[in-house]
Amino acid sequence: MKIDKNIKIGDLLNEYPEKAEILLNAGMHCLGCPASQEETLEEACMVHGIDVEELVENLNK
Repeated sequence: MKIDKNIKIGDLLNEYPEKAEILLNAGMHCLGCPASQEETLEEACMVHGIDVEELVENLNK
C-alpha cells in the first residue's frame, strides 16, 4: 500500500509502526495522543507546519 496524505495517523501507525520515527523526526511528537489517531496525515501536517508532500515522499521511501 502506498501512503498518501489522506491516511489517518492511527491507520498509518497500525500498518507501518516503523514509520513512527520518520513522523517524530518531522516534528510530530503527539503520536500517542488519542485525537491524533483520527487525524489524516494532511491535517496533522497543517497543525504542525510540516510540508505534507515532502513527508509523504519520505514515508514512501
